[in-house]
Order: sequence, then C-alpha cells, then structure tokens
Amino acid sequence: HMTSMMRPPPLPQLLCVWMFAQGSVVASDVEQLKQAIAECKRLILELPEHSGKQKDTVIKLIHLRLKLQELKDPEEDEPNLQVLLEHRFSKEKSKSVKQMCDKCSTIIWGLIQTWYTCTGCYYRCHSKCMNLINKPCVRSKVSHQSEYELSICPEVGLDKQDYRCAECRTPISLRGVPNEARQCDYTGQYYCNSCHWNDTAIIPARVIHNWAFEPRKVCRTSMRYLALMMSRPVLKLKEINPLLFNFVEELVEIRKLRQDILLMKPYFITCKEAMEARLLLHLQDRQHFVENDEMYSLQDLIDTSRGRLSCSLTEIHTTFAKHIKLDCEKCQAKGFMCELCKEGDILFPFDSHTSVCHDCFAVFHRFVFEHIRYNTNCHMPYALLWGLGRDRFGLLNFVVTTLY
Repeated sequence: HMTSMMRPPPLPQLLCVWMFAQGSVVASDVEQLKQAIAECKRLILELPEHSGKQKDTVIKLIHLRLKLQELKDPEEDEPNLQVLLEHRFSKEKSKSVKQMCDKCSTIIWGLIQTWYTCTGCYYRCHSKCMNLINKPCVRSKVSHQSEYELSICPEVGLDKQDYRCAECRTPISLRGVPNEARQCDYTGQYYCNSCHWNDTAIIPARVIHNWAFEPRKVCRTSMRYLALMMSRPVLKLKEINPLLFNFVEELVEIRKLRQDILLMKPYFITCKEAMEARLLLHLQDRQHFVENDEMYSLQDLIDTSRGRLSCSLTEIHTTFAKHIKLDCEKCQAKGFMCELCKEGDILFPFDSHTSVCHDCFAVFHRFVFEHIRYNTNCHMPYALLWGLGRDRFGLLNFVVTTLY
C-alpha cells in the first residue's frame, strides 16, 4: 500500500507522448517512459504508412528509447585512458552517433554511451566491450614487421582454415551458413562478417605487379594495417619489379628528380642561408626523398598514378635549383667548370646537360662526357679530384656515399 502511494499515478498514454514531444515530461520515471514507448509503437502501426505523422512518431519513439536507456545505464566515471593488448584507448567526448563498435559491430550512441578510440590504430569500441577485446593493436605489427604481403591475394582455401574465420575462429561458410565467409584481398584469407565489413583499400601487390589501383575488399585488420603503412617507404621497386620503370614513364621522371635532389643536398647542408631557410623541409612529408632514390611508399605510388607527385617534386626541384644557381653566392661558388673543354657556363651535377664521372666524380658537359666515355678510362687523377671535391664541398665522402 505504501509503495502504491509513493509511485506517481500513470499518465494517460496519449498525454504522455504529447507532453514528451512538447518537452514537459520530467523524464525520470522508467514506467512512464515505457508507457510512452508502448503508445508510440501502437500509433506507428495505426497511422497511414509513410505518412508524415508516422515518421514524426518514429522519431519520438527513438528519443524515448534513448532516454530510457540513459536512465537504465547512467554514465559511469570511466578513466580517460586505458591500455589493453598494446592498444592505448582514449575516452571520446564526441556525441556523434555515426561510429560503429569494432567489437560488437553495433552503433555507438555517443549521446548516452561511453566509448573509446585507440590512438594507435583507431580501433573504436563501447566501454562495455573493452574487456571482450582479443585483437592486439595493429600499430605494434607495423613497428615490428613493417613490410607488405607482395603476392596478389595469396588464397589458401577455406578448407585449410577449417571453415573458420582466420581471426576470431568463428565457423563460416561460402554458403553463408552459419556465417558468410568474406575474403580479404590483401591476405587472401576468409573472415566472418564481424571481422570483415567489406571495407576497401588499395592493395600494394596489385600496384607493384600490375600498376592497378582499384580498391579491393579487405578485412578490418588489413584495412588498419594498410592505412598505417601507407606513408612508410618500404618498397624497393628496382628489386621487387624493375620492369615497372619500363612501363610507367612517370616513375622514370620521378627517379630523375629524386636523384637531382640528392645531388643538391650537399649544397644545402653546407649553406648557412639554406639551413636558416629550412629548404629541405619542403620534403618533410617524404623524408626518404632526401635519404635515397630507391625506396617508395604506397602513397608515393598512388600520388604518381594521379600526377600529383611529379608536379610537387618539379616545383621543389625548381625552388632548390634557384637557390643554388641564382639566389646564393656561396652555392654558386661551388659550381664546376667542365674538366675537359673548360668552356661554357658554370656546371652543377644536377643540370640536365651535365654528366658526373662515376670513378672520379668530376662534372662534364654531357656531350663531352659521352665522347670520352667510350674512348678512354677516367682521365682525372683521383688525388686531384679528392682535393677538388674537398675544396668545393668540404665533404666529398658524404657526396660519394650519398649518391653512389
């Protein structure tokens, strides 16, 4: 009797729905919300299908259910950072409802649910799902392995996987019973629909062997791994597929630009003005371009296919050459005279009309060098060039090591 006296009297159902829509319900009573939800369901079934009133009632039903969930599962005092299986989970403050939980594959309702994102691999999950996670952070694999699978879709067969998901070991089948088997084009293995969401990614093996950039379906782990590896220079094209340079003219052009930039680098690291202007930072997003001319990232190849890399490198090449040949007197003084004809303008190793001897590193006009190369061995005494190089750069050893 006391309980019935303390419980608020039930509101008429239609009135409850109307008051909630007007914002006048103090939504603190679970029973009243349940009444309103039941009434909304009844109205949705009775109202004309696809009518405006039916759509409005559906929206009200969603709001009522969210409010009920909020009352049943109030936000706990969750820590802002949690570490699990090498994941570093950071508590999210966004109220967006457009995210999906990578563990349970359901929507994250940011308005009423606590959720976390791994700062390393961007794995997202509900707070309540964290203790169920069994997949380690993909970034640790990138740090320890840092290489691509270079075979195109290396399938082993579903029978070799015992008809189980390659990741979580859930039973799967090509017929979709009990679960649909989905193939990852990167690993060639089969996964369940919880581990494979039909995300797409550009496959490195298809790019290197076929120069094909069409995105293919991959599992969630492969998608994250490929995203983290995208800008890492781990592809040595001349060893993996040297014939690629015969078929892709843009790669030949980019290789020449990179070789020129390496020839310019010694000028910059011995020039105070260039160091103060931080010219080499023009390539800070592609640091490997000032270290060698052989290694490429997948992003480099994608940008090459789209024409972006050639344009940006040409602009940087022009800026670098302008500093050395026009803007800086100290860099100009480190130019060369043709060691044979002694005529013409000052030469620089990166000029298109010059050639550098691989034996003594002297600089010549190209037409002169082509003439002597087939008629005699290196004509310059090595000792003379050692002195010449040291006087010009103060670091001949660096030049030789870097370029050759």
